[in-house]
Amino acid sequence: MAAGNYDDEEDHPPLLQTSNHNLTGTVWTALAHFIAGVIGSGVLSLAWSVAQLGWIAGPLCVVVIALFALVSAFLISDVYVYTNPSNGCTTRNHSFLQAVHNILGYKNGLVCGCLVFFSLFKTGVVYVITSAICMRAIKQSNCFHKEGHDAACEFEHKYYMLMFGIIQIIASQIPNIFHTKWLSIIAAIMSFTYSSIGIGLGLAQVIEQGVIKGSINGISTTNPTQKVWLVAQAIGDIAFSFSFSLILLEIQSTLKTPPSQKVTMKKTSTIAVFITASFYLCCGASGYAAFGDLTPGNLLTGFGFYEPYWLVDFGNACIVLHLVGGYQIYSQTLFALVERWYTDKYPESILTRDIPNIKVSFWPEFRLTRLRLCFRTTYVVLTVAVAVLFPYFNEVLAFSGSIIFWPLTIYFPVEMYFVHKKVVPWSGKWIVLRLYSSFCLFVTVFTLVGSLQGLIAKRFG
Repeated sequence: MAAGNYDDEEDHPPLLQTSNHNLTGTVWTALAHFIAGVIGSGVLSLAWSVAQLGWIAGPLCVVVIALFALVSAFLISDVYVYTNPSNGCTTRNHSFLQAVHNILGYKNGLVCGCLVFFSLFKTGVVYVITSAICMRAIKQSNCFHKEGHDAACEFEHKYYMLMFGIIQIIASQIPNIFHTKWLSIIAAIMSFTYSSIGIGLGLAQVIEQGVIKGSINGISTTNPTQKVWLVAQAIGDIAFSFSFSLILLEIQSTLKTPPSQKVTMKKTSTIAVFITASFYLCCGASGYAAFGDLTPGNLLTGFGFYEPYWLVDFGNACIVLHLVGGYQIYSQTLFALVERWYTDKYPESILTRDIPNIKVSFWPEFRLTRLRLCFRTTYVVLTVAVAVLFPYFNEVLAFSGSIIFWPLTIYFPVEMYFVHKKVVPWSGKWIVLRLYSSFCLFVTVFTLVGSLQGLIAKRFG
């Protein structure tokens, strides 16, 4: 980097890390990465979530959580370039975990690392559950089409989980995330496709019925306590759908300058959150308007829609294709961290050596190590095992969203912002952000308790 060119972020001294003059990312490329990473299978649970909350609280909750996520995105983008006050060195934080470690110290970095690893693992579990439900739904859809809508078309989901697990054991031997670009492209296309199918089928049913179902209070329950738990699970599902804090700095590090990466990222975040929230509102509202109190937990697998069966099958097939790639996109990050740590700590271990006499011709320079084979296979088996024990789509989504929403989306971004901007305690900005963080903590505890109650009730009756 030339002297005096400081990335246009602020008047910083030259950065310790390499310059970004070769980067080509723009608002549009960042937007593509953002939306591909955010819009996932959780979008199909939003109709159920809106149904629990009702016509006012449901859409309002989606909008409020979207605004919270946008505020956090702004806070995170501010800490991309950080100057350490103790030594005056300036660095770029290319990942969320790196930012927490550099700004908040080793202990906070350790806690954040555990939460990040848990987040990646639970995403794998959710993907196993969702893929199995979708594969089973394809079988059921064809059965209902042939035998009638009242036929007993029940199939065991465990076999589909095992099938997905076998596919992932093979796919997980892909060396690293740089070899998964084609999976990412397919995943992005599939996510838009099946989400659009869900919205389209919901709108078509509303037009056919000629009436918008649902109520202000949402789905009625037999007792108030049950309603409270369902509301908590619904909020957790919505929070899961807006969990994108982990990918923001990675996207920001791809952007070219000028304008500054911070300015471009804030613009991208605003556009992306608006598009995502609009998409989520359409999906949630169309599903609830079509089914009212009978809204299924998953629009394409709950069989609110039976016909056209081929379109339902196609939508579920798109979900499975998305999740095959999505599982690897998230898991490869964890694979790389663990394997790099083990190789550095035990460089002479037999596990780090290549397995001889194994060559895959269509993957050039493909090397298979004992560590990769053992660790990645064990990891996939563990995600499948947990999914088999807790195969409950909405409850697992709610638990996954609630347990990481506050620490990763709210707490760490706020604390990093305080340190980076040297916010004075008890100043107006400090009080507002503290109230913001405290309120989100309360909501997170509420949704976590509700999701745990739902999981325990489903698992143990």
